[in-house]
Amino acid sequence: MTVFRYSGRTKTGTQKKGIIDAINKKAALEKLRAQGINARELEESKSLLHKELNFGGKVKHQDFVIYCRQYATLIRAGVSIVEATHILGVQTKSKSLKKALEQVEEDIRSGTSFSDAAAKHPKVFPVMFVNMMRSGEATGNVDDTLERLAGTLEKQFKIKKKVQSALTYPAILSVLTIAVGMFLMIFIVPTFMATFEDMDLEMPLLTVIVVSVSDWLVEFWYIVIGILLLAVFLFRYFYNHNKLFHYNVNYVLLRVPVFGVLMQKNVIARMTRTLSSLFSSAVPILHALTIVEKVVGNPVVGKVVLEARDNLEKGGTLSEPLEKSWLFPPLVTQMTSIGETTGSLDYMLEKIADFYEDEVDRSVDTLKSLIEPLMILVLSGVVGVIVAAIFLPMFALYESM
Repeated sequence: MTVFRYSGRTKTGTQKKGIIDAINKKAALEKLRAQGINARELEESKSLLHKELNFGGKVKHQDFVIYCRQYATLIRAGVSIVEATHILGVQTKSKSLKKALEQVEEDIRSGTSFSDAAAKHPKVFPVMFVNMMRSGEATGNVDDTLERLAGTLEKQFKIKKKVQSALTYPAILSVLTIAVGMFLMIFIVPTFMATFEDMDLEMPLLTVIVVSVSDWLVEFWYIVIGILLLAVFLFRYFYNHNKLFHYNVNYVLLRVPVFGVLMQKNVIARMTRTLSSLFSSAVPILHALTIVEKVVGNPVVGKVVLEARDNLEKGGTLSEPLEKSWLFPPLVTQMTSIGETTGSLDYMLEKIADFYEDEVDRSVDTLKSLIEPLMILVLSGVVGVIVAAIFLPMFALYESM
């Protein structure tokens, strides 16, 4: 909402000044009249103290799913859209969602449809939600649309968390391995080597290599940390601002053995689940594909989706571009083709999504059981090499004695 400063008089003639938040200037004047204030001056506040009243944050996934479920229940119970929006706006714990629903309610009361009002808040209401609601309003199946949407979001969230859990563990252990290795090389190895130098021992090759690396790290450790931080910064910058780099990174990730297969299954499940939900909600197939390209979250798959949309515009089929892409296994293309032929595309896409969501579940469980001992072995190997480099001169000393 926009915050306005006003000055005016009440019905009793008392001068009054203050601030009021409203969707626009007209709505602010109406609010003031309802409070019995005749505004003489009204202008938007530029104060930073009022900026937090403006809506702009995202809504947690769980909060949005709960909202969809509750909204569907209220509509199915016969509550009007305006009243349902008001009720949910009052009781939701999400500040961002509350602010958005307040503005949506005002827009609906002024004659705007719910979907058009929601479309003004893209950070809260995803493009998929807006278009499914628009179709639901046109067909009169708002409650069913909301239930379907909530189910889709729940399944996507579950799969997303599964994949994140599979990727987070090796990432944490990798960072831990680097940290432990640098600690040993910078603080432990030099202490032992100083002792060995006093004894004038002949160092084994492994010890010489480890000591050389240790000496370099002791002197230039800040360069290593600086390079790592710079690499992370540059990667994030180009990933977020360079489309070609963003595309190539995702392409490489999908080609990586084991993890690439997991990501491929995940993105196929997300794409088919979203497309099935949109198609079931009577969203036109061309428009549905445009939406899927935006929400699928992977530019490599998004490119194939756009090619499929262009092929449909030319009179072709959805399955043809999928068959030409290495991303989609025969199961996906064949079931899609059968769905197009039999007129049950939404059902076939749903079954594909079910299959690949189960595949992701099984793959994640298998990876977890394999990654944990593997990463522990890597960490043990790094520490073991450093420890061996330290103790080999000791063994040589004992043998000489």
